[in-house]
Formats: sequence, structure tokens, C-alpha cells
Amino acid sequence: MGTVVDDAASVEFHAFFERHHAELARLAHLLTGEADAADDLAADALLALWHRWDRVRAADHPVAYARGVVANLARTRIRSAVRERRRIALFWSHREERTENPDVAGVVDVREALRRLPFRKRACVVLRHAFDLSEKDTALALGVSVGTVKSQTSKGMAELQRLLGSREAPQRMRAALAARTGEAGGKDR
Repeated sequence: MGTVVDDAASVEFHAFFERHHAELARLAHLLTGEADAADDLAADALLALWHRWDRVRAADHPVAYARGVVANLARTRIRSAVRERRRIALFWSHREERTENPDVAGVVDVREALRRLPFRKRACVVLRHAFDLSEKDTALALGVSVGTVKSQTSKGMAELQRLLGSREAPQRMRAALAARTGEAGGKDR
């Protein structure tokens, strides 16, 4: 059961929402350039405002406060999109390398062993050994620390060696992942 203060705050917030939602959504659209995300961003901002409604309604300019929240959420969204684009560019920047006459059985074995690794270990191993990324570039691509890349790669390689029964797992994996069966040309590794 709500109190009179809670009910008054709820009515006041509802009125604020009705008056300013469209304006905040338009601001989000203009800041991000994403029409589809604008309503979501405005809704997220208004939810954040509701959680701090006592502070917002005590502010000298509640609408300015709301615009600031939208701007901060838009900035976060843009930064996230930029990081994602960088990760994708980093991932695809290395040209595809192919191996002539790949060891198909080896390719199948390595890929099956990789599927058995947890995602983060698999991603670290693949980016480090198949794509020859540095620890720093791998960390950037995955959004983790360099230390995490080092430990996950080491643990992943140890697990691959156990699964493949070979001390030559890094070389086998590079060759297997660089191989594109059925395609001629490329570079032997």
C-alpha cells in the first residue's frame, strides 16, 4: 500500500514522463543517429530518473537533469558501438590465409576440440594462435585484460593438448584453422 508521498511522487513522475518522453526520445535520436534505439534510450533514462526521482524533482531544472541522463546514456551507447566496430575491424583485418592440401582429419579434430572449450578460452586461443593477434590486440577484441588473455590462452592450450593428445597443438591448430577445405591457393603456415 503506497503512502501519500509515494502516490504524489508517482503522479508527479507520470506527468513528467508524459510531458518529456517524446522530447527525450528525439534528443536520443539526434545524439545517436539511431531512430530504433531512441525510444529505448529515453525509456532507460526515464527509468533511471524514476529511481532518483527525489533528487530529480529537487533539482532546479529537472528537464535539464533528464537531458543530461539521456546524453550520458547516448555517449555510453556510442562508445560501445565504437568499441564493437573496432573489435570487428580487428577480427577481420587479417587477410584470410589458406593452406593447400590441408590435413582434413586434423582440421576436424582441432575444430571438435575447440568446440569443447568454454567460449573465452576458445576465443583467446583462436585469436592468439589462428589469427596471430598479440595479447594486447586479443584483449582489446574481447574486452578483457591482457592478464585474462594470458591465463585463458594458457589454460585453453593445455586443455587442447590434453584433448588432442599432442604437444604440437599450437602448430596443428594454426594449420587446421588456416585451412579452407575445397579452396585452392593461399599460404602454408
